[in-house]
Amino acid sequence: MHVLKISAALLAMATSFALPPSAAAQSRGKVLVVMSSAHQLALRDGKQYATGYYLNEFVVPYRKLVEAGYEPVIANPNGDMPVMDVNSNNRLFFGGDEAARAEAAKYVQTIAQLQHPKTLASVVAEGSEGYAGLFIPGGHAPMADLLKDRNLGKILASFHAAGRPTGIICHAPVVLLSTLHDPDAFLASMRANDGKANALAAGWPYAGYRLTVFSTGEEQQLEGPSGLGGNVEFYPVNVLAEAGAHVDTVANWHSNVIVDRELITGQQPMSAPEFGDVLVRQLNARRH
Repeated sequence: MHVLKISAALLAMATSFALPPSAAAQSRGKVLVVMSSAHQLALRDGKQYATGYYLNEFVVPYRKLVEAGYEPVIANPNGDMPVMDVNSNNRLFFGGDEAARAEAAKYVQTIAQLQHPKTLASVVAEGSEGYAGLFIPGGHAPMADLLKDRNLGKILASFHAAGRPTGIICHAPVVLLSTLHDPDAFLASMRANDGKANALAAGWPYAGYRLTVFSTGEEQQLEGPSGLGGNVEFYPVNVLAEAGAHVDTVANWHSNVIVDRELITGQQPMSAPEFGDVLVRQLNARRH
């Protein structure tokens, strides 16, 4: 497991984790939680990285939704059990608190629907109108499948058109590319660096949006033998900017959450507590 070089001051920015109270609040509405089905991320030079969701980026906002009275409904492309990136099961992402990390790992085991999520195709078939909001946790996994999933593209487009809160954290904002006319062609152009990607992004629903995503500096700290074991095929900042977004990042490993219209984005794991609070706030505001 690689160890990120993050100062104690940055660790203090993360809040400790505690299990939710036993008495569940009355549901204030359903929130669709979209996760990846990917277990591997393709890197440059034919290398692979074993990936999945990031523990705190999933559990911390999920818990905040539950405690605020919302009913999370998990879905992913294949309807299979999402896997956790083992590198995320680290007290580093819980303010250095080992007990908080352990509680988060235990809490995941209590979420029965993780074992049998809905498929994204079934969400499209049923219609997404019954969901008050959308939450997509990060980790590298969304870069492998969700960013080009046509069903997710339809779901995102429906939330965008209705202005319903859409919260996405860390690497996951790249999934906004699924709403492109041809995300595969756009990504192929970015990999080839042939200068055609911007034209291929014409009509992107999120053009002009301010958002944040895992920064290039943060990604570069993870690349190499002690981290990913290689280099990513593209940096999230670059693909989103090329598509037409205004991407704002802050210093590595500092919390950063941006709201623009219905879209709420968080930069990386250290943003998870603030991101969860803002997502709940935007959902509550939408109710009034």
